[in-house]
Amino acid sequence: MPINRRTMMIGATSLPVAARLGAAPLAGGARADDEAYWATVAAHYDVTSEVIQLENGNWGIMARPVLAAYERAVERVNRENSFYSRRAMGADLHAVRVRVAAALGVGADEIALTRNATEALQALIDGYNRLRPGDAVLYADLDYDSMQGCFAGLRARRGVDVVKIALPEPATWQGLIDAYAQAFDANPKVRLVLLTHLSHRTGLVVPVREIVAMARARGIDAIVDAAHSWGQLDFEFPELGVDFAGFNLHKWMGAPLGVGVMYLRKTRVRDIDPDPANGIGDPDDVQARVHTGTGDYAAQLTVPDALAFQEAIGAAPRDARLRLLRDRWAEPLRAVKSVQILTPADPRLHGGITSFRFTGKVSPADNSAIAKRLLDDFRIFTVHRTGVAAGSCVRVTPALFTTPQQIDALIMAIRGLA
Repeated sequence: MPINRRTMMIGATSLPVAARLGAAPLAGGARADDEAYWATVAAHYDVTSEVIQLENGNWGIMARPVLAAYERAVERVNRENSFYSRRAMGADLHAVRVRVAAALGVGADEIALTRNATEALQALIDGYNRLRPGDAVLYADLDYDSMQGCFAGLRARRGVDVVKIALPEPATWQGLIDAYAQAFDANPKVRLVLLTHLSHRTGLVVPVREIVAMARARGIDAIVDAAHSWGQLDFEFPELGVDFAGFNLHKWMGAPLGVGVMYLRKTRVRDIDPDPANGIGDPDDVQARVHTGTGDYAAQLTVPDALAFQEAIGAAPRDARLRLLRDRWAEPLRAVKSVQILTPADPRLHGGITSFRFTGKVSPADNSAIAKRLLDDFRIFTVHRTGVAAGSCVRVTPALFTTPQQIDALIMAIRGLA
C-alpha cells in the first residue's frame, strides 16, 4: 500500500472517540504497556482529531478535571473580584505554595510562584549578585534561548566573560560530565553555570547531580532549568543538591497556562537580589525576588488539582509510559542509516522527548521542511528545533494520551521520508 496521509491515519486513535470511554478513576502503579489503563488516562483529555499531536512540549493539555477546576476558579475570581483578592486570596495562594513545595520536597519558604520557568530563571540569573568583573559564566548549546540571552547579558550588567560550549553528540553519561569538567578546567574564572536538566531542543538529560557537585567543589554555582524535567522524569528534586532552579507547572504537570515555580534554597536567598519593583522588603523573603504584578490567580489556584491528577497516576508510571512511547519509535529508527536519533538509548539520558534529523539535513530550513512534510503529507504535528551545535533537528514529544498506533504512524512517515 502506498504511504500517504490516508494510510498513515489508519489505526491512529482519535481521542474524542477514546474520551467516550468515560473518565475512569486513575490508580498509580500501572504498567507502561497496560493499554487498557492508559486508555482510561487518555479519556480524561480532549485532544484535536485534526492531527496526530506529537508536539506536546510547548505546554500540556489540561486533563478534563483540571480544566473544570480552572473554569470554576475563573468564575470565582471574576465574580468576587477584589472582595476576594484583598481578603481571602492571600491565604489560598499560600496554601498553593505549601502544596507545590510538598510535591517538590522543599520548604514553602524556598519557592515563589511565577508565570513560567523563564520568569523564574530570569529572576535567578539577573539577580545573582556574587559575580565580580573578570569572573566568567558558562552555558551550553542545548540550553533554552531566553536563558542563553540572560547569561550573555551578564557581560554588560556584571562585567563578566561569557563562555558557551557545545555538548557532545552522540552523548554519554560520563562524556557529559567530562565536557563540563573540561570546560571548567579551561575556564578557571567561571563562577556560575547554567544547567538544563532536560533539553527542550533534543530531549537530552544532563547528569545534574554529578555536575552540580563537581561545580560546587570548584566554587561554581549552578542555576538549573527544570522546565521540562518535573512531571516528565521520575526523580526526587532534593537529591540533585541544587540551590537555584526554575520549573514549569503548565507543561508536564498539566496546570493551566501561566504558572511556574522559582526555587531558591533558604540558605542562599541573599545571593539573589530582590526584584527592584518590590522595594527593600524582607531580605530573606524568596517571594521578594519575583514581581509579576497582577497574574492569572485562577491558574495558580488550580495547581493543587493538577498535582492531584498527576499524583493519582504516579511519577514512576508516567515516566515509564513516556519512555515506552519514545522507545517505540526512536530505537527502531536508530537502525536506519539516514536517520540520526539525538538522544542515546541510555535511559538515564532521556525522557519522553527525543529529536531526530536526516543525515546531511542540518539547516533550519531543512528541518522546517521535514516538519512541514510530516504535517502536510501525514497529518503528524511536530516542530523543528534550532540552536544545536551539530545542526537543527525535528522534535517529537508524545504525551500521556498518545497511543502506540500514533507512534507507529510516525515510524511509517519517517521511513517514507527517509
